[in-house]
Amino acid sequence: MSRYKRYERYKDSGVEWIGEIPEEWDVLKLKWIFKLVYRYPTYYGIQYSDNGVIEVRGEMLKGNGLIDVESCEPRFISEEISNNYPMTKLKKDDIVMSVRGTMGKIGLVTDNIENANITANLLRLSPNKNKVYSKWLVWLMESSRFNEELDNYSDQTTIKTIRVPNLLSINIPLPKYDEQNAIANFLDQKTAEIDGLIADKEKLIELLQEKRQAIITEAVTKGLNPNVRMKDSGIEWIGEIPEHWEVKRIKYLATVNPSKSEVRHLPPEQEVTFIPMEKIVATGKVDYSITNTVENLIDGYTYFRDGDIIMAKVTPCFENGNIAIVNGLLNGIGFGTTELHVLRCNNKCYNKFLFYYLQSDVFKSKGISEMYGVAGLKRIPTDFVLNYKLGIPDYQEQKQITLYLDTIVDKINTLISDIQTQIDKLKEYRQSIIYEAVTGKIKIYNS
Repeated sequence: MSRYKRYERYKDSGVEWIGEIPEEWDVLKLKWIFKLVYRYPTYYGIQYSDNGVIEVRGEMLKGNGLIDVESCEPRFISEEISNNYPMTKLKKDDIVMSVRGTMGKIGLVTDNIENANITANLLRLSPNKNKVYSKWLVWLMESSRFNEELDNYSDQTTIKTIRVPNLLSINIPLPKYDEQNAIANFLDQKTAEIDGLIADKEKLIELLQEKRQAIITEAVTKGLNPNVRMKDSGIEWIGEIPEHWEVKRIKYLATVNPSKSEVRHLPPEQEVTFIPMEKIVATGKVDYSITNTVENLIDGYTYFRDGDIIMAKVTPCFENGNIAIVNGLLNGIGFGTTELHVLRCNNKCYNKFLFYYLQSDVFKSKGISEMYGVAGLKRIPTDFVLNYKLGIPDYQEQKQITLYLDTIVDKINTLISDIQTQIDKLKEYRQSIIYEAVTGKIKIYNS
């Protein structure tokens, strides 16, 4: 921020989250900023129609003040019902705010959605245009420090909620109108530049992830020698494999979902590791911090031990790569969510090779096609895993392929991690410049 000028004189705002502000700025509660604050009064009795007034919902609030009505399936309120509640019909430059669940998400009403109506859990906020420029207020309310203050005023329940009186009690800094305009224009431009950099880096991560996936798939299905003689595998979704490889079903290479009878002899009070799905924090990485007793886990959870592969069987965790080889379990034993398949390799299969194979495009795409259940709760059947056919080399070649993949994948993962660090820093800078601008820590407007 050193490249930006500061104001000549500052004063204490008297508000902790704001800090010092330029001497000529004011501090006002939000209730003096808005001329209208409305919420849909009888949402749960509402009837939808095939056409009419479009309904704005919380998931349409996309950040940077954007309300993207085309991102979700539209719902319409009849003109008659909508006209019964004119105060919740949106006008240009209104601000829409989520007050429950996704509390704090906001959007600015533009020409294309003027006269739309709001759903439950949203507020229509109409700024007093004599005091405040709507886009500047959007940037203020987008700042992380404002949202921290919003959190302080919210009901600390399971689902975060901000009540209207509490919201309107929040103090904000207020520069002159022309200065607000200048700050908003500056932030529009500056954040667009930062967002462009972030988007470029996110695209680079996508390309690296695709490259990693392609390398894994090629290595575990074709081997490392590009000149090796090939043969037809007889498996439609695999095609050719090296001539010296064999075709095997997984059930001949690994035990799938080992029996808990192996551990029923353990003392009930013995501590072991517990791994819910969210503790598979990334592909191959597990948080082992949770423990519990055998007595509490053995009857309701999935059993595994050190060296086993645990793989999510439910969508979207399967597609997202929630898979790992577990090592370092307390007392060598672990239990986890029932939404895991466990694979324990025999002496014909190197566990790290199978771990990589289960990440390959050929296995994933076939697994997705074999999922059963309703949307959002589809699962990979046990029979599919047991009877899945793959081409596989001897144990020594499996280890060679694994060592190669370990080296390549580690390099790509390091690159991805470095780029993600850059993205995180850009996001921090973005938040910092928003806060500094809307609270007057840097001077944008030259009067």
